[in-house]
Amino acid sequence: MLHVIITSNSREISSPSRQYPPNLRRVVAPTKGESGLCGACAVRKQSPQELLQLSLLFKLLVGRLSRPPGSMGLITGLFTFFYHLPQIYKWLLKPYYITSFLMTIAFLLVRKAPGLCEHLATQREDGNSCDFDWREVEILMFLSAIVMMKNRRAITLEQHIGNLFMFSKVANVILFFRLDIRLGILYVSLCVAFLMTCKPPLYMGPEYIKYFSDTTIDEELQKDSRVTWIVEFYANWSSECQSFAPVFADLSLKYNCAGLRFGKVDIGRYGEVSQKYKVSTSPLSKQLPSLVLFQGGRELMRRPMVDSKGRAVSWTFNDENIIREFNLNELFQKSKKLNKGRGLKEEEQNDSQPEEGGDELSTEQPTESKKDQ
Repeated sequence: MLHVIITSNSREISSPSRQYPPNLRRVVAPTKGESGLCGACAVRKQSPQELLQLSLLFKLLVGRLSRPPGSMGLITGLFTFFYHLPQIYKWLLKPYYITSFLMTIAFLLVRKAPGLCEHLATQREDGNSCDFDWREVEILMFLSAIVMMKNRRAITLEQHIGNLFMFSKVANVILFFRLDIRLGILYVSLCVAFLMTCKPPLYMGPEYIKYFSDTTIDEELQKDSRVTWIVEFYANWSSECQSFAPVFADLSLKYNCAGLRFGKVDIGRYGEVSQKYKVSTSPLSKQLPSLVLFQGGRELMRRPMVDSKGRAVSWTFNDENIIREFNLNELFQKSKKLNKGRGLKEEEQNDSQPEEGGDELSTEQPTESKKDQ
């Protein structure tokens, strides 16, 4: 390591009686008219290698000073966790997520449970059946890689957690069948019972969305040609639709107005609507959810687009893509102008006919509605 002593006016700061090693170099304060290293100090008779060592030492010192202590990072993380704890508490403490979490760590509990793991088979050379063997570690590492790849396209926290639960259950099936076929059959039976009895909780947060049925969708879309509709075709059993629900609800709160409306229709429940608007409910087609833009009852565009084979073209359902593809900012500005024009016409008609209160026109405001459960 290169030792450095800062000197000022050719006087060393350290004690003059102290002996320094031969690799010591003196760094003095710059004099008038003399350029210094980084504008702070000048180096006398330094070789390029020594200048490089000084630069590396300077970077090391700056990095250590600017790096926050580990304890502070831990405290910040804990404060963040406790700040969001009420939301996490309400979201996670539901039967679906609790059961999914237990089934995700089922193999870990069996392999590490005292009194049970001693009776399990193992391929470890030391014969320790309470620890993972090399093949189980490979399966878990492969699971981690798959989850990371799938979560690259995840948008919401529900999608991240859903991918983790789904692929963890697949890995548990492989691990249990490899350990004991009876345990594998038991775990598969529990998974089937879980899918039949437990459903993911539906989004019940704030939204400004009109829910259509098979008899009301055509009437609402064609009622006013000046109103633009963005309609989501979804199905309750689709995990992608459930993950997209908070995103669509947030967009409705930001952009909904009299000239730009948001709607949803459950095509898993209304098959005629699915056939009429050509949105397939097959899981292989990957057309759920589908967003369709309507103007005067006429379809203008949809996402995702569908190829000649009836399969959806890959498209990420996040707020940025939706705002850009559907020009929501421009549509919202036009809708606000439409609202102002309606308001002026109403005022003129009210001023010209003050006594005829029954003929007053009013702007129809969208009403918030919830889907029939």
